[in-house]
Amino acid sequence: RNALGYATGLLDLAERLGADEVHRVCAGYAAEHPGFEVPRSIRERRLVRFHRNVVVERDAELAVVTVFRPEVRNALSNRTMQELDEAFAVLEADPGVSGIVLTSFDGALAGADITELAVLPDVAACEASSSTGQRVLDRIAASRKPVVAAVEKVAVGAGLALALAADIAVVGKGTRLLDGHLRLGVAAGDHAVLLWPLLVGMAKAKYHLLLNEPLTGEEAERLGLVALVVEDEKVYEKALEVAERLAQGPKEALHHTKHALNHWYRSFLPHFELSLALEFLGFSGKELEEGLKALKEKRPPEFP
Repeated sequence: RNALGYATGLLDLAERLGADEVHRVCAGYAAEHPGFEVPRSIRERRLVRFHRNVVVERDAELAVVTVFRPEVRNALSNRTMQELDEAFAVLEADPGVSGIVLTSFDGALAGADITELAVLPDVAACEASSSTGQRVLDRIAASRKPVVAAVEKVAVGAGLALALAADIAVVGKGTRLLDGHLRLGVAAGDHAVLLWPLLVGMAKAKYHLLLNEPLTGEEAERLGLVALVVEDEKVYEKALEVAERLAQGPKEALHHTKHALNHWYRSFLPHFELSLALEFLGFSGKELEEGLKALKEKRPPEFP
C-alpha cells in the first residue's frame, strides 16, 4: 500500500478502485520495479472478497461465526449482513461442518446500524437493505445444520432478532435483551412482530414491544424467549456444548424436525412483511429524529 502511494487500507482501496484500476496500478508498479510479482487474482482482474466484520473459525466439526465490529458494539451494518449471508452459504455447502455457533466479539449484538438506515435515500434502498437481513434469517431457518446463538452481554433490535432466529439461544443471567424500536421512534420490525408472539404470547409481546421494557437473561428464559440461561462466563462454553450434542445427533431427522418447526414462522411471514414496511415508513418521520438525538445524547426521548 505504501509503496504504491496510497494511504487508505488495501481492502478499501481495492473496493473503491475496482479490478481494472487495481490491475493497472499494480502492473505499472511491477514494470518499474523488477521482482515485484502481481498476485494472480489481480492479473486475472478477479479481486478476492475478504470479510471485515465477520470471522469464521472451525472447532472440529463445528463452525463458529463471530460478528466483529467492536467499535460500534457489533452493530449490523448492511455489509455485516452481507458477510453473514455469505458465511452461512459457505458453511451450508461444507460437508465437514455439522453445527454452527453464532456469537459476537465481546458478547454484544447491537441492532441495525442506525447511521445507515437513517439516510436511506428511497424505497428501493429500503427494500435492498431489508432483503439482505431477510436472506440471513432465511438461511438460518432453512439450514440443514443446527445453529446455536451465544449472547453474553446485550442484544438489541436486529441483533436480538438474529439470536432468536437461531435454533437455540443461550444467554447469560445478566444479559440484557431489548427490542428497542419504539425507543427510536419507529415501529417494531426485524422479526420482532413475527417472533415475540410465538415465543412468549401476545400479551407479553405487546408489553415488551410497546413499552420497550428490557429483559435480563433469567427473565427471558422464564418467559420462553430464549432456550437456556447460564452464568455469564459460561455462555460460550454452553453454546459449544449444545452445538456439539446437536451435531452428533441424527442429521436427517434433526433437519426434518427443524424444518417442520420453522414452518410456524413461515406461516406468519405476512405479519413480518407488514411490520417491516411500517418500520421503514418511520424512517421518514419526525419521531425518528428525536429518537436518534436522544440516543446520541444518552437521554430518554421526548416524543411530541
